[in-house]
Order: sequence, then structure tokens, then C-alpha cells
Amino acid sequence: MITFYHAPWSRASSIHWLLEELGVPFSFSAVAIRAKEGVPEAYRSIQPNKKVPAIDHDGTVVTERAAITIYLADVFAEAGLAPAPGDSARARYLTWLVYADSVLDPAVAAKAHGIDFMGPRYSYGSFAEMVANLEKALSSGPYIVGDRFTAADTQIGSGIHYATNVLRVLPDNPVFKAYLDRLAARPAFQRYSQREFEMAKAAGMLEGVRQP
Repeated sequence: MITFYHAPWSRASSIHWLLEELGVPFSFSAVAIRAKEGVPEAYRSIQPNKKVPAIDHDGTVVTERAAITIYLADVFAEAGLAPAPGDSARARYLTWLVYADSVLDPAVAAKAHGIDFMGPRYSYGSFAEMVANLEKALSSGPYIVGDRFTAADTQIGSGIHYATNVLRVLPDNPVFKAYLDRLAARPAFQRYSQREFEMAKAAGMLEGVRQP
């Protein structure tokens, strides 16, 4: 059984979507990342920085979105969301999974906070380079690894969705819009989006937000 450490409308949401795509049983363990008193210190034994997401799969704890995605898609390989070792698509799949955490996320966060590119000493590069790279990749196929939807799309897609519809820092780009439309048509995306909305509503997070 998978215990999923989660907070609605957070970086854990992309793993929520992945779990819906995998179709495996899991239970939520709510982490109050927005509480005034902060996250309980006991949670540090699961996630050393007291962040979400994290999972506990029958006693095996995994943190960090890329690692969780690789782990789950490989353990539940029957879902077909990860190219197998030896598949030529595996390298691109792994590259994009790590890119989501190491480049897309920090570049978007910096842009949203008005921070300009701070030079080559910073590992994630410039926002403009990131946007150009995404556009190039998504112009060559319907999904981030090509013709096939993979677990990498849950992570890249979530990042593009958040940067476009919440932070509103990505340019109005027809390539990105078409990609998001394809993802939004997936039943698992619709299930997770609705459930996240309901959990956010229960947490009192909906002021000025429309239902998906």
C-alpha cells in the first residue's frame, strides 16, 4: 500500500496525477504546509525539509518528485508509463523527469518572483532558454518523450499548467496550449483535478477560484 504525503494545490499535485494514471491503491496523509504553526517536526523523519510530496510504499520512503515518479512508474510497470531500460526512449524520459525539478521549476519560480537570470553559476539557466527548450520538444511530438504519453508528462505537464494558469508567467504559446489540452482530456487528469479542487475547497483555499 502507498501512503502519499500530500497537500492540495502544491508540488505534490503532480504525483497525485501520476497515482491516478497508474491506477494503484493509495491513501492520503495530509501535511499542513500552509499552517501558521508550520509543519509538525515529526514529519521531518519522512521528508528532511518538511516538504511535499513524499511516499511510503510498504516501508520504502521516497522523496523528490523525479525520484518518486521513476520509482512508481518502474514498480508499476504494467501501467506502461515508463520506457523500460534498454528502450531508446528511456534516456529522453529520464532527462525530462529531472529537467522538471532541476530547470523548469526553479526557472518558473524565479520568474514569478521577478528574479532575473543570475548568470552561469546558477545551475538551471535562463527562463528564455527553458521556454525555448520546451517549445522545441513539444513541437516535435504530442508528448514530451514523443508520440507516447509517459509519467514524464505528469511532471512537465503539471509545471507548464501551473506556470500558465496560476502564475501566468509562460508566454501565450499555441504549442503549450495544445499540449495542455491533450493532457486535460485524459480521464486521470480530470479525476485528480476534481479531487484536488474538492480538497482545496475543504481547506478554505477557493477564494476567487473557479471550479475546473
